[in-house]
Amino acid sequence: MTVGQSAAPGPAGDAIARCRRLLEPALREAVSGLHPWGARMAAFTLGWSDVDGRPADGDGGKHLRPAIAMLAAEAAGAPLEAGLPGAVAVELVHAFSLVHDDIMDADERRRHRQALWKAYGVGPALLTGDALLALAVARLAGTGEPMRHLSRALVELVQGQTRDLAFESRPWLGRDAVTVAEYEVMAAGKTGSLLAAAAATGVALGGRPELAETAWDMGCAFGVAFQIYDDVLGIWGDPAVTGKPVHSDLRRGKKTLPVLAVLSAGGPPAAELAAALDAAALDGPASGDPAPGHAAPDDDAVRHAARLVEHAGGRRAALDLAARHAASALELMDACLPGDTALRALCLALVDRIH
Repeated sequence: MTVGQSAAPGPAGDAIARCRRLLEPALREAVSGLHPWGARMAAFTLGWSDVDGRPADGDGGKHLRPAIAMLAAEAAGAPLEAGLPGAVAVELVHAFSLVHDDIMDADERRRHRQALWKAYGVGPALLTGDALLALAVARLAGTGEPMRHLSRALVELVQGQTRDLAFESRPWLGRDAVTVAEYEVMAAGKTGSLLAAAAATGVALGGRPELAETAWDMGCAFGVAFQIYDDVLGIWGDPAVTGKPVHSDLRRGKKTLPVLAVLSAGGPPAAELAAALDAAALDGPASGDPAPGHAAPDDDAVRHAARLVEHAGGRRAALDLAARHAASALELMDACLPGDTALRALCLALVDRIH
């Protein structure tokens, strides 16, 4: 089970279940106006149907972002429904970002089945992602403050994704190597911005726009923690949980936090890991099937690289940094939305999973 999944027991799971009951009908209404083919692909990526368009009980994701939007509105003193437009918008943007991310990373699996581009082709997948983005913007058009936060998130998300892609061409070691500080800036954009927008739009829609900037910072801090935890799962996660092959990030040579923590420490462990990463990285799809003209991954080298990261303290360093960002987020929550709220229960569940 991954962070924030709705099956989590206790108040956090109950809170997400309450939000989901409102969210899914609103999402279905939002995509119903698409061209039938586009609506079919949107339904597939949102987990409502199989590749042939037949209704299916697929994995629609954790719905963490829309839950934060609605629970932030509730914590600000409004009914849960007040945050629903922001919840729909951030979930549609999240779906759009995953569709495009899978294409850029050549990931063939998403949520335990084919990625959208693998099921329908790159062109149709790009078009579907664009449609989801357009629907998200339309959902908040004319709302003023909430739309401003979503627009800010879109710019920062693209900036973060650009940084992540640019990292791939930089060396493991040396003056041009990616630093942990650069990684944190990237994660704040790529992942933190949308969680930040969820929290900020939620309190704004809940009638407390003066809390939005602090709520933004809170959501961003949780987002960095969430991305680091995803990095840990990208190396050591169970495919039954993640829906992706084991060691997928190592095969792609991704500059993830556990790897960067070891490399930035320098010394013999860093040099040994850099050599192992060069041997392990697959310049092609992360599924294990090489692209034409690319060599197959060396599975022994991949496993060796994972062991080196573990033994050099990369996993522990990543989890410690995630915990620090999560603690910062909780402090910001206490400053702007104090009390025993459902939002706090959800975020505490996130912190528990990071630990």
